[in-house]
This record gives sequence, structure tokens and C-alpha cells, in this order.
Amino acid sequence: MTQAAQERVYDVVGVGFGPSNLALAVAVAEHNAVAEPADRITARFLERQPGFGWHRGMLIDDATMQVSFLKDLVTLRDPTSRFSFLSYLHSRGRLVDFVNHKNLFPLRVEFHDYFEWAAGQVGDLVSYGREAVAVRVAAGGEADGQVEVEARHRAGADRRELLRARNLVLATGLRPRLPDGISASARIWHNSELLHRIGAVDQNRAARFVVLGAGQSAAEVTAFLHTRFPRAEVCAVFSRYGYSPADDSPFANRIFDPAAVDDFYAAPEEVKAALMRYHGNTNYSVVDVDLIEDLYRRVYREKVSGARRLRVFNVSRPAELVETGDGVRVTVEDLVSGEHTVLRADVVVCATGYRPDDPLSLLGEVGERCRRDRQGRVEVDRDYRLRTSAPLRSGIYLQGRATEHSHGITSSLLSNGAVRAGEILRSILDRRAEPVRSPRPVTQKPATV
Repeated sequence: MTQAAQERVYDVVGVGFGPSNLALAVAVAEHNAVAEPADRITARFLERQPGFGWHRGMLIDDATMQVSFLKDLVTLRDPTSRFSFLSYLHSRGRLVDFVNHKNLFPLRVEFHDYFEWAAGQVGDLVSYGREAVAVRVAAGGEADGQVEVEARHRAGADRRELLRARNLVLATGLRPRLPDGISASARIWHNSELLHRIGAVDQNRAARFVVLGAGQSAAEVTAFLHTRFPRAEVCAVFSRYGYSPADDSPFANRIFDPAAVDDFYAAPEEVKAALMRYHGNTNYSVVDVDLIEDLYRRVYREKVSGARRLRVFNVSRPAELVETGDGVRVTVEDLVSGEHTVLRADVVVCATGYRPDDPLSLLGEVGERCRRDRQGRVEVDRDYRLRTSAPLRSGIYLQGRATEHSHGITSSLLSNGAVRAGEILRSILDRRAEPVRSPRPVTQKPATV
């Protein structure tokens, strides 16, 4: 590490470079393009992957997005931005074709290509193959509100660098979650590994797959395996009676509006809890209606023909998974009767969701200065800045599910990413001019009738 690198202090260091911090990098680049030199922001983002990647293991060819293309990296913040999905389509020569398609929901592989296209345009702000491993108060920098981020080069564990920052933005994403007592192996996968592993499975020899879970990913995996392996049986195992449809009706979708974040943040705790209960079916453990109907048609068609390959074990759970020499023995328990069915599977795919990273696990001594509420959750201001105890003056911002308790259901979703990135950048700019300032109180607007 050079002396110049040691001495440089960034206005922003971002940890993680998924869609959330990508949206922030785009906002920084757009700000710098029009700002006077003295008002520009210096930023660097660290990403442990060797290149941009967003759920690559689930980029199934025919899978579509569950959000409108207008909820891209920029449009809800700035509809004129050159980083919009429509600008991407124009650059790829597909704008007219997409318009003729009359569809708000692009293919997932196409939206991933859009993200890569945008990431390529802000590539000077990101360092890939860098994993942040520690954060501490910078030596001699506390008075100036600086933290120090230690990053490890993934290509060589002994290569490390230190970055100083006035503001840290954590967007470390989610980790795959497996059912209790189940570990990943060569034959037991989380669905996030689907496309990375499926090529090694012999289409002529595979006889049975078991898919655990009842959400969108589980349904997509079930349909994918049923199509790709026409000689194999696919067994879907879940505790619900059937796949539950996602509520994407217009009024329910207002929970994803930028204004809904203000409402949620200002609401009493009991109202926040109620809103999450009421509208969890817009996102969690639900499936698009079209996919539900497609799977039902497959089941019915096979009942008619007598050649049943798609089996649904509803109101059931995996009681035991045991790896054998040539597969996995899955014991499925019927939750109503208590009866057990034993299945020999070539592969078990666990589409059982994700867990958020603990955002404070990286922060060390800095995390000890972050305030928590009575339930042990981090306290977060409306601008996504962690509330910290004096004398820590550095800005620590969160993007992701760790702010769901304070900012609502959009925290880990794409819907509000563009607006959230703009709010974080505006907070950083405002606080740069006035480093020590109490957050503005959130006031409840009077209702009009």
C-alpha cells in the first residue's frame, strides 16, 4: 500500500456492491458530473465477488422480475437519468422491441445485464475481489469523524489495505438460510446455487429431486427441474396447503411507495408490526399467480395422463435428511396424519430463504458505539444513518433488511433503491457542510379529508 493511498480520506466507503450500493454509486457519479470540484464526493466501494453478480444462481432463462422496470436504479429518483433501464435498452438496440412486448416485468437475466451495464459505467468507484474484514475508529481521526476500513484481497489472503472514510455505507446483503439441522453438501443445495451446480447432474440418470419451500424461488426451481429433467420426478415439500399468491394489487403495492417509508418510520411500534403482518404477502413466501397456475396445470395434466412426475407434499415437512452413497434419503412427515413417506432423491434443493448479515459484526469497537432499542435492534435515523454515541462523528449508513424494523418492507427490495440512494447521498452532502447536527424530527402530517 502506497503512502498516498494511506493518506487519502474518502467521503464514502461502501461495503458490498449489489443493487443498493450500485444505485448509490450511480447517484454519486451523477452528482459529481454536475458539481463544482469542491462539492464533489470521493467514494470507493468494496465487493468480495470478482465482478458484479446478483443472484446469478437463479437467473433461470424464463424467470421474470417481480417489480416494474421503472423501479430501476434511478428512475424514481431522476426520470431523466442516463442510467435508466430504458437508456440501457436503447444502448442494446432493444427499446422498440421492449415497447412492443407490452410488459412491465423484464426477464431476470435481462435486468441482471442492465445492472452489469450500469456497474460498468461506474467501475472507477468499485474494487472487486475486496472483502471488508474490520472497521475501527481511525487513529487520530476521531475528531474529524473518520473510520478506517480494513479490506482483504480475495486473490491473496495476505494482501490487505486500509481505507479511511468519513462515511461508511453497509450493504452486505443476505446469506442463504437452510432448515435447522440441515447442512449444504454435494447433494443438498440452497437454491442460490442452482445454476452453478445443475450442470453436473446427469439428465439421463437423475430419477428424483426434492424441493423444500413454498415461496417464489421454490416454485421457480420446481418448474425448472420438472422441465429440464423430463424423466425425473420432482417432489415439492412445504407446510402450507398450497402455494400462496403474491398480492400485487395496486392498493397493496402502495406499501412500496417512497412516501410509505415516511409513514412507516413515523408510525408507533404496534402500527409498524401490524403493517408488516398485513402486507407480508406482497413479498414473503408468496408466488406469482401465473406460476402457481402453471404448476397446477402440470399436476392436473399428469393426473389425466397417468404419468405423474410432479408430486406436491403439502402440509408436510422434511423430518429427516440422510445422505447415502448414491443420494439423499428424505423422510417427509404429513403434519395432519403424522404418516411418514421415504423418498430417495438425487438432489435436495432448499428454497428456504435468506438471513440478513448482522451489520454490526463487521464494526467491532465502532459497533459498540451504535445505539440499540429495547429489543436490541439498531436505532436508525430517517436518512438510514445509525444513531451513535458521542464522540463517534462518522456517518454509518445501512442499506438492507437491518432497517426493516424502522423503514419497512422495502428495505431489502429493489422498489425503493433509487430513492433511498438519493436520500443517503443528500444526507452525506448536508452533513459535510454541517458535520455535527441533530437529526430533524419526523413530524406527522395532518390528514386531509
